[in-house]
Order: sequence, then structure tokens, then C-alpha cells
Amino acid sequence: MKIEMRNIRKSFGKNDVLKDVSFSVQGGEICALLGENGAGKSTLMNILGGVHQMDAGSIFIDGNPVKFATPAQSQEAGIAFIHQELNLINDLPIYENMFIGRELKTKTGSLDLKRMYRETNEMFKKMNIDLDPGKMVRDLDSSYKQIVEICRAMMTNASIIIMDEPTTSLTDQEIERVFTMMKTLTEHHVGIIFISHKLNEVMQFCSRYLVLRDGNLVAEGNVSDVTTKDLARFMVGFDVRTEPLLREKKIGKEILRVEGLTDPAAFRDIHFSIKAGEIVGFTGLLGDGRSELFQAIFGANQPTQGKIFLNGKEVVIHSPTQAIEEGIAYLPRNRKENAIIKDMDIFENASIATWPKFAKRGKIETKKHQLEFEKQRQRLRLKMGKQTDNITSLSGGNQQKVVLAKWLAADPQLLILDNPTQGVDVGAKEDIYDIILDLADNNIAVIVLSSEAAEIIRVCDRALVMYHGVIQGEVTGEEMNEHTIMNLATGGN
Repeated sequence: MKIEMRNIRKSFGKNDVLKDVSFSVQGGEICALLGENGAGKSTLMNILGGVHQMDAGSIFIDGNPVKFATPAQSQEAGIAFIHQELNLINDLPIYENMFIGRELKTKTGSLDLKRMYRETNEMFKKMNIDLDPGKMVRDLDSSYKQIVEICRAMMTNASIIIMDEPTTSLTDQEIERVFTMMKTLTEHHVGIIFISHKLNEVMQFCSRYLVLRDGNLVAEGNVSDVTTKDLARFMVGFDVRTEPLLREKKIGKEILRVEGLTDPAAFRDIHFSIKAGEIVGFTGLLGDGRSELFQAIFGANQPTQGKIFLNGKEVVIHSPTQAIEEGIAYLPRNRKENAIIKDMDIFENASIATWPKFAKRGKIETKKHQLEFEKQRQRLRLKMGKQTDNITSLSGGNQQKVVLAKWLAADPQLLILDNPTQGVDVGAKEDIYDIILDLADNNIAVIVLSSEAAEIIRVCDRALVMYHGVIQGEVTGEEMNEHTIMNLATGGN
């Protein structure tokens, strides 16, 4: 099967998202579709997936013109779309999610739950995935939700699969498993369009690349002919730094100290401290407990024992509201479920955490909020239309910037960033790294939680590596390298 998109144009209001873009993909190849957040990648694929209709242009399958008015028509033509934002229903078990829209029925017309369970289990065994199909989706972490999405697409027997950042929240082991699945699919002449900001993955697994920038196709060719630096330059229009971000540290007083913090289900006997002006990384593998640890410090969960000290004074934090009042901000890992409010616009999402701060006698002073948001918008190079546009109108990376703007407006003394560059392009990553360094220079204590060792090495002064809920070791200086971090993250000394 070969798909061609020719001279595609698409605008949303006055915003020209795609400007005369043409590309093709055929069975048996993995083609990378690259570009910054807001470059038009997701819009182009949403047109191919029947979610949006193009303003101009044409689509051909094996030389025959086609039009997709709905996602169902695209699926019927053999195209499966794994979206960047997961489309699973939390209140259904995995096996029912696997068959949404194409449910299996018994002869009497009722749902054939046993067969759906059995076929889901067979798919998981085929893909070497250890998951109970009867488990509720709400009980899965984001990495396993992504794997369920991938398996669901594979069960439709698609000829072309669009993968929009499928590995963003996966561990190295799970990523390897996903790419093993992808290679198997290409051997069966399935074509894959792979959207990713992880350029090392593109170099390792893709055969061809296309780069969009501001709605234009600016580069295409064989992956074997370029380097990651070339791809990054095509994406942003200038050379991107890759060396560690060295700085003159101005370390101040102790901001946070934790002694013996324990939650038997997630972490135990945690001791550490962080001072003003420090950037401290926490890393490890899936299930290491770092997110649960900092949710407890932020008041979202309650530890069973241990002490928390802020500015040398012991505190007991019962809620996130109290944590914010104490000067703690937390950018969560799962943007869709825990960070954005989908029914609110961009400005409301960016200002909600600081409504009490900019209120006068109980009335929100909108002008102060707008001035603060405009300052953060320029600082973060946020690509957006009007402030009143819905938050879901933005690309995933720009949504992440809005969430970051929300917490920067709170003027915290301790900022916890849980996977801050998840789903963010190489240019936006540099913006966020610069802001992290700037915050530390302004005497804020910054904690970065990340499963990417390279990110920790680039931006942090030191790192604590967790393994199965305990701090396995601390690395700094020359010891802060991928080999040492991985050794500790897998239980080594």
C-alpha cells in the first residue's frame, strides 16, 4: 500500500497551519515526520486520519484519489492512528478498550466479552507484554496505556500506522519492545509514519525523514545521509546545543529537607536536601517511586512516616493548596490527566494557580493576570492564537509551556518538574532548559524528575538515582554519566 498527500493546505481561522505540503509513505518503511511543536505534523496526520478536512490538496492510495470525511473512513481504508493524547476510557477494562467501535458480538447480539478478553490476551502474548486484559485502564500508568494504544492499532490489521510520539512516556526496555513490534510490522509490509522529538530513535529505527517548519516542508531524505544535529537544525532553523549546560552556581540556604519519608507502597526511608539556586535531578526506571515521592511532598498523597522541613522548619503538608501557599510548585508528569483543564481556554489554564495571588477582596484582577501571562508567553516562546482559544487547540508541547507558565506565575521558592520536556521538541527543550537555569540563578530550588539520563546530565548540578522506591545513590561531576546512572537505576552500587 502506498499513500500520497499532495499540495495539502489547512488553516484554522487566520492561522495557516499547512502550506502546500506533499509527502508519501509506503508499506514496509518507517518514515519519520519531524518538526517543532506547532509545525503542523499532527494537523497533517489528522487530515490523513479523517479527523480534519484539508482546505486544498489531494490524497491518493495506490494511485487512486480518496477523501476521508470521518476517522472511520480512514480506518476502513487501512490507516490506524495512535494519537499523541491517549484515547482510552479509564472506566473500562483493557480488553473492552481494545475493541471500542468494533465490538465483538455473540449470536444473540450481546457483547462477546470472553472472546474480546481472549483475543486481547493473545495479542499481548504475541507482543511479549505482561498485562491482564481484565485490568481497569485507570489503574495503568501512562507507559502501559501507550502500549495498549499500540496493540489496539495493531489489532485492526492496518496497512499504514501513524504513531504520534508513541515512546514519550516509555522506559528504554518498553521502547525496545515497541520498536521490535514495529520491525515485525514492516516485515509484513505495514508502513509506519513515526512522529517523534527523540532524534536518536529516528536515527536508529527510521529509514526516511520529512521535516516541517511553520507549516512548510523544509527537508526530506534518507536517515542514513544525516546526523541528529542536521535534523535538529532542519527543525528549528539554527544549530542546537548538545553539551552540558555549565553555569556559575550561587548556592544559598537550604529550602527543602526530607528525613526518613516513607510510603510502603511506593518509596521508603528517603533522605535528601536541596538549597536555593540548586538544580537536583531524580531519575531511575519505571516504578522507581520518584513521582509518588514528590506528590507526597506536594500534599497530593500522605506518607506514613518521616519529616519534611521547609526553610529549616518542620511542616506537615495536607494538600496541594497548602503546598502552593508554602511556596512549592509541581508540574505533573501526565499533562492530559493532571495538568490541563480541557474545558478551559489557554489564559484560564495559565492563570488558575494564581487566582488567589492576584485577587483583591475576593475579586480576580484579570489585567494583572494578563500582564503576567504575556511576560511568560514571550519568555517561553509559546505558539498560540488568541488567549481565549481552548487549551486543546495547542500542540502538546505548547500545552506543556502553558502549564509551566502557570507555575512560574506562582513565583515559587521550590519548583518540582516531573518530566518537564515530555512531548516537547528540540527547540522548546532548549527554551525550558534555559528557564530552569535562569530560575536557579534567581535563587529558586529546582528539582527535575526525568527518565532520560541525558536530560539529567545536561541540566542538573547533581542527581539522585532511585531503584524500587529507595535512593540507590547520588552522582555528581564526572560520575554523572549514563553508564553510572543506569547501573544505579538497575540496582547496582
